[in-house]
Order: sequence, then C-alpha cells, then structure tokens
Amino acid sequence: MNTNGAETSPVNSKHNDMANAIRALSMDAVQKANSGHPGMPMGMADVATVLFSKFLKFDPAKPNWPDRDRFVLSAGHGSMLLYSLLYLTGYKDMSLEDVKNFRQLSAKTAGHPEFGHASGIETTTGPLGQGLATAVGMALGERMMAARFKDVVDHHTYVIAGDGCLMEGISHEAASFAGHLGLGKLIVLWDDNEISIDGKTEIAVGDDQLKRFEALGWDTFSCDGHNPADIEKAIAAARETNKPSLIACKTTIGFGSPNKGGTSGVHGAPLGDEEIALTREALGWPYGPFEVPATILDRWRAVGTKGARFSCEWEKALEELNAEEKAAFEFALSGELPADFEEVMAAYKRQLVEDAPGWASRKASQEALNVINANVLNTVGGSADLTGSNLTKTAQTDPVTPTDFSGRYVYYGVREFGMAAIMNGLALHRGFIPYGGTFMVFTDYARAAIRLSALMEQRVVYVMTHDSIGLGEDGPTHQPVEHLASLRAMPNVNVFRPADAVETAECWELSLKSKKTPSVLSLSRQGLPTVRTDAGSENLSARGAYVLSPAASDAKVTLYATGSEVSLALEAQKSLQAEGIGTRVVSVPCWELFDKQSADYQREIIDADTVKVAVEAACSFGWQKFIGTGTFIGLDSFGASAPADALYEHFGITSDAVVKAAKEQL
Repeated sequence: MNTNGAETSPVNSKHNDMANAIRALSMDAVQKANSGHPGMPMGMADVATVLFSKFLKFDPAKPNWPDRDRFVLSAGHGSMLLYSLLYLTGYKDMSLEDVKNFRQLSAKTAGHPEFGHASGIETTTGPLGQGLATAVGMALGERMMAARFKDVVDHHTYVIAGDGCLMEGISHEAASFAGHLGLGKLIVLWDDNEISIDGKTEIAVGDDQLKRFEALGWDTFSCDGHNPADIEKAIAAARETNKPSLIACKTTIGFGSPNKGGTSGVHGAPLGDEEIALTREALGWPYGPFEVPATILDRWRAVGTKGARFSCEWEKALEELNAEEKAAFEFALSGELPADFEEVMAAYKRQLVEDAPGWASRKASQEALNVINANVLNTVGGSADLTGSNLTKTAQTDPVTPTDFSGRYVYYGVREFGMAAIMNGLALHRGFIPYGGTFMVFTDYARAAIRLSALMEQRVVYVMTHDSIGLGEDGPTHQPVEHLASLRAMPNVNVFRPADAVETAECWELSLKSKKTPSVLSLSRQGLPTVRTDAGSENLSARGAYVLSPAASDAKVTLYATGSEVSLALEAQKSLQAEGIGTRVVSVPCWELFDKQSADYQREIIDADTVKVAVEAACSFGWQKFIGTGTFIGLDSFGASAPADALYEHFGITSDAVVKAAKEQL
C-alpha cells in the first residue's frame, strides 16, 4: 500500500506513535467539523514532535513564564497541529472536548489560532506570512530584553511556515530585517511540501528559497521532514549559529493518507470517513476517533512536565537578581506606566497652553515623546525610513543595531507592513510599548497588521504623519483621503486626529493608557495654531468629542472638525458670531472614544436643535453620525499636487465655505 513514505521512512516507533497522535486528532477534528485543513498537521507532525520533545523550552503549568521559547504557527490554517500539541502536552485550558469542538461557535479552537483563546497560542495567525513577521518581532524583543536583563532572558523563537507564508511579500520584509539584525535565536521550520491550494507550487513559484534566505543573511539547512534523526540534527545545527535560520523540511502534505497524501486535495478539506479508515490502517493507528492510548498520551505529558525544571531554574535566577533589577524587569513585563505619568503629562500640557506653539502635530508628537520617553522607559520607537519626517526619534532613543540591542529606536527601513507586524511581535513578547511611524497614506500597506493589532488587543501606536492634502506638493499618491474612514471602520482601533499640541499630548497619553487597543495618530505636516486655551486636570480628548469653543449666545450652528481643520472652524465661528449667529465649535479628536460616552453626553454634543457642518480634509464617509442631513466640507475625490494653501482653496476647504454652508442651512 502507498502510504506516502509511512512504511519506508526510518522512524522510531515511539516517535512515530507520538506524531501519529497529532495526525489522528487533526484528521478527526477536521472530519467532525466538516471543515478545516488536515494536510499540514499531518505533514508536519514529525517535525513538531521533534521540536516539542527535544528542543522547545516551555512549561504548560506556567504557560506565560517569561523566558519560555516562543512557538509560532505561521501557517495558521494548520491550527489543529497547535491544538493537538497543546492538548497532548497538558495545557490545562486545552481539553479533548475543546479539540472535539474545533471550529464551533465560542470554541477556543477557532479555525485559525487566535491569541487569548487559550494558553500556548502566542499570536493570532492565518493571514499568511504575518506569523513569520510577528515572530521576528518576538525575536527582536528577546534580544532587546536580554541586553537589559541578560541573567533572566535567553530563549528561542520557532516558527512553522508554509510555502504560502514564503510567497507573501511580507516574508521578504521580515526576513530581510531579521537577517540584517542577525536575530540568531529565530528558527523557521519551512513545511516544504510543494503543494498549495491550486495544486503544485510550481504553477506559481519557482524560487530557490534557501538561496533567497542566504542572500538575506540567514543560515539555511535541509532535512527529511519525516526522519526524526534528520530533523533533530538540523534544528541542533540551527541553534548553534549567530544568524536566523531557515530549515527546509521536505514533507508530504497529508502524510499517511493513501489516496490524498501529497495532493492539494488534502490541504483544506476533510479526508472523509473512508480515507480516514485507510489512513489509520496505513499509519498503524488502530484507535477510534479522538482516542489517544494512555501510553502514548503519557509520553506526551512527560514532554510537557519536563519543562517545570527549566521554569523553576529561571525563577531561581530571577530571585538572585538585585532588588532594583528585579523590580525593573517585573515592571517592564507588567506594561504599566509610571505612577506619576498623568501628573507629568498634565504639567506638560499646562506649559503648552502657556507657550501656545504653532507646531505641526507631527512636531507636537515629537515634543510629547520627548517628555514620554524620559519618563516611560520601555517605549520603543521606530520609523519605516521616514524618521526625519515622522519625527519619531527623541534624545532618549539610541538606535538598535546588529551589535547593540540596548537602544530604544528601530530603523525599520522601507517596510511598512513588516514594521507593523514586527511591532505586534514586540508587544506580544512583553517588556516594551512599541510605536512606529510612516505616512498616513501608507496605512494601506500596514493595514493587515494593524488589523491584527486590533484583533489581538495589543497596545501598538501607529504614528502616521502627513495626514491630508495638507502635505501639499507630493500629490495625490501621498495624500490620504479615504484612510481615516477606513481605519475608523476597523473595530478596536482608536483613530486620533489632534487639533494642536495640547490635543496631541492628550492623544499620546490615551494611546499609552489603552492597554488593549492599538492607536493611530493622524498627524499634520503643516503648522497648527494652539487652539486650546486651558489645560485643566481632565483629558478632554478622552471624551472623543467636546465643545472646544461654546457659542457666545444661543447656539444656532454647531461646527465639527478634526486636526488641522479645527482652526478653520474657529475662524468660521468668529465670522458667524460677528453676524449674530450663535455658533459653537466641537473638536472631534477620536470617534471611537466618543462612541463610548454616555447617551446623555452624546446627545449634548450632537445637538438636534442646531444647524450642523463638519469640516475635515478627507472623505465624508461616516460623518453622518454627527451631522445627519447637515453639510460636510471636505473632499470625496483624490487630491492634487500643489502647495497646501492652494489645495485647501482649490477643494473649497475654507472658513468661508463653512460659513456659507451654515448660512444656507439656516
């Protein structure tokens, strides 16, 4: 019988039984759900068995032990591989019932692994390539923490990636970055099975991946992915290098399936009862669905329990640190802010009101960061090759280099998507609060990773400058128009567009305090006057929208604005009130925070008894929630190349236009 290597591979029977337990659980769970991807778990079961039993440093009884090795299943469609391993090694919150509930409503065992659903799921994966890139961030986090706390930080990051992960463009961004920095404790196990959904990979790709990764500064190895001795030798060799490593594990997708193994037919569909019966016979697995004999389960549980020795040794090392270093390490991992953080920011805001600078909000962001980085020691900044434009570097943030990881600033290069995913990895690793910058328009490039920041509830701050047609001469390719609406549509993202230096400081404060929500700071290139004339103890931006300038008499008009257009609204208010038309101005720095306010407060801001006009140098989409059938002043078209003032005039985004719109409604 053809078992795709099951009979001829030189496998140890003990190892074979352990690997077959993964295969059986995977094909049974997919079959029960009538949905899923059995091929990859069956193909990589041997590799995973060697990795977990011989190398991976983990303790299921202490799943969040800080110095554990990280394991990332970048090929997240093969989620049953991970769920099987978590159950078999004894994670308490992954039961056999959870495995049986694969892909069902409210189950921990979602179709693709989701961070937070169960211990041992280090990151959400499924969008191919992002797991690999996130793991690069974790490996960077390890090196940076080790530079600060060398006695208690020393672990590896392992990734299982598929052909699809390596085809995705983000794999180049992430691998290039990792190779440049020499992240030697990153080991990627490539499931080299030559199969994709459409068929043989040769129909779409002919890359020599080993040469590609060598060119990017990696060490590369190959092994028979069904030969445990060969797998062990390759991983052991990879652990000895000072470069990141790619191991090409030659495997058969759906290993053991007589008729579907080695074909695209086993990638994303159940095997079927008949084929499962034949596979059980071919693998020598005479047990019923979801049945793992006690002898085999005991071997797997022994793999899990041996990690207790490593975690206990680490705890001893932690206790041997001096009190100051131990406190600093634990505080960094906690993600908390200094006790006087709010007081420091309040004092800074008071100074801003007194000085009334006319900074662009990107400059205001840098000035706020100068205060923040001096007080919050675990922030890590960066930029996608736009440091001088994003203004994300401060005096306290020395660069991270291949020979010195003690810095707090990362030069990500022109890798917007990679930067965002790497920051996710830094946040997930714990110990740092990452922020990184690029132009607002390139949130399109980073969007898929921003989405995972939101889905995983990670505190990542996206510093997005050049936020409108106000950037001027670079033209419509660089002028974000629909991006605010697009990001506001994404769940669990706080999109901030501050009006001046005071609001910018407030938005930074809110971003750092939002431990389960990523933030996007949409910041101007052009200078903005200080519009806040007070800086009391309350952070007004936390309301999302607030009355910045009340009407001098009974309000007949409400003007809503964000960012650089708030000053236009204030100019229009003066004109209207000079004609006896009571007008109030509402600054709206964050829609999402406004949505969280009480119904009474929202009614107060969205006053049904006034004429409503909104002004924002972007598309109108979504503004109806504030203005109803009122008038929007902005642009539902692309911008143009010209000086900023000329563009605002050309597109009719002026105080005169706001006045006219209000009068027409009256």
